[in-house]
Amino acid sequence: MKLTIKDLSGQARGELDIQFDIIQNGKGTQAVHDTVVAYQAAQRSGTAATKARGEVAGSGKKPWRQKGTGRARAGSRRSPLWRGGGVVFGPQPRDFSKKVNTKTKQLALRKALSERLKAGDVIVVEDLTLAAPKTRNIVNILRALEIDGTALFVSAAADKNLLLATRNLREVTLTTSDLLNTYDVLRPDKLVFTRGALEKVEARLAKN
Repeated sequence: MKLTIKDLSGQARGELDIQFDIIQNGKGTQAVHDTVVAYQAAQRSGTAATKARGEVAGSGKKPWRQKGTGRARAGSRRSPLWRGGGVVFGPQPRDFSKKVNTKTKQLALRKALSERLKAGDVIVVEDLTLAAPKTRNIVNILRALEIDGTALFVSAAADKNLLLATRNLREVTLTTSDLLNTYDVLRPDKLVFTRGALEKVEARLAKN
């Protein structure tokens, strides 16, 4: 598969051959599902917590004598049956992360990228270097590339000017080729790679 390389004004500046095997069949669908579920699970903080009867504040004294009062037996003011008492089987801090092996992640990324390439949602630009960190520069680039909707910019390395220029745009996110994952590939309407970033991603997918 060949992709057209564009400059920041939207003009064609050459072509680029994709260096990894495009997945044409249903292979990798389960890998994509597993990887995305694991990614979203890892985003959960897992900090929900309640106090059991041994952790809530309150006296350990028996509220009243066992017999003779006409009331139900009570041994503690911290009972889960009482207002202000402990919680039975409440949530405790936990780790929601799921294990996904490296080959599954690689297959998922290749499958997701293959589908976006076949759908025509991948744009390659020669470079994304900005002279100044101005949001209007990114807006002009989006117009030149005819992007209407959400977009993910993928650069070969971290760029401070690019980071500052994109952070005020809700529909634009930024990542690097080393940090690109399956969820990132599937989420936006368009993917904008620099030539160097796409070559680095291809090198990742070429590893056995």
